[in-house]
Amino acid sequence: MIIQSRRVWNCGQFMAAQLEVADGKIAGVYPWGEKPADVDYGDKRVVPGFIDVHTHGAYGFDTNDAKSQGLRDWMKRIPEEGVTGILPTTVTQMPDVLTAAVANVARVAEEGYEGAEILGIHFEGPYLDMEYKGAQPPEAIARATVEQFCRYQEAAHGRIKYITLAPEHDEGFALTRYCSSHGVVVSMGHSSASYEQALMGIANGAVSMTHVYNGMTPYHHRKPGLVGTAFRVRDIYGEIICDGCHSHLAAVNNFFAIKGRDTAIMVSDSLRAKHCPPGGNYELGGHPIEIGEDGLARLAGTDTIAGSTLRMNQGLRILAEEALVPFDIALNSCTLNPARLLRVDDRKGKLAAGFDADIVVLKDNYDVAQTYCRGIAML
Repeated sequence: MIIQSRRVWNCGQFMAAQLEVADGKIAGVYPWGEKPADVDYGDKRVVPGFIDVHTHGAYGFDTNDAKSQGLRDWMKRIPEEGVTGILPTTVTQMPDVLTAAVANVARVAEEGYEGAEILGIHFEGPYLDMEYKGAQPPEAIARATVEQFCRYQEAAHGRIKYITLAPEHDEGFALTRYCSSHGVVVSMGHSSASYEQALMGIANGAVSMTHVYNGMTPYHHRKPGLVGTAFRVRDIYGEIICDGCHSHLAAVNNFFAIKGRDTAIMVSDSLRAKHCPPGGNYELGGHPIEIGEDGLARLAGTDTIAGSTLRMNQGLRILAEEALVPFDIALNSCTLNPARLLRVDDRKGKLAAGFDADIVVLKDNYDVAQTYCRGIAML
């Protein structure tokens, strides 16, 4: 199949080009009009598929539900917002719930499914700080141990690829070192770590930060904390929720200005309420949540933010059109950068020959006209 557009993203710019898709891969890239096109997208923007490394659920499903059909439905439908790669993300809960959740992801991944590719599991908690737990259930927060994590990883059949933990509560940084040396990305978050503690976390293998600005001490010029560490250590990755609510647009712009093209990562941190009608009763980690008019989820009866209903294509729009982040930097944050973080950038994150045919066609208003997941049209 040959698809073409006058605006295909390649080499950090739009160019008139054709993409040849065969056997789930991009078989070749050609000048526009060189071969007879099967699909011509005119002037629509053709970009790499989005990768969301931090998302708890959508369509009424939460990763912790541990229901196979719910997970399959999520993967099949989420390409409607341009997502072609994903890390289903757990939330702090008791061991039996977390064990069932990761085992369910492993089961679905092994049995087969349609849609966005499950690139692994993001294990958010339970090794977090009590003060900066946010909406994470306090009764389930646990002491970090390699032994317990290994039991979860066994249940997941090795599919936990990313973990959020509070480094100041990882005694001797034992779990950080273990995960780092066993192919698991360590991200620091929901943490009261000082700047010095965060540096030691990085020295022992942490390479990312979870939703910078949120779930951590505020930045202060005499106490930089995790935010200051994210700013100072240029080559550490940093997630950021780009809904314009979790962080002021000026703060979002500042973050991208500092992190640049290569280490900023847009995430949705979405909950089960995403793509659901307004109203309804929802919960996170066993606790009731409410969805506000602004799309934010909050613990019921409080102002504590519990997550978002952000769609990734709209996150890109907010970054480029409202936060005024240069388009190439904004696009990298949801394509190439998460691919590098997860070490799948040999096949994800670019529209190039030999890469997976994960392709998104965007209208000028950032609505998704079509998404291809490994060459299969999903809309």
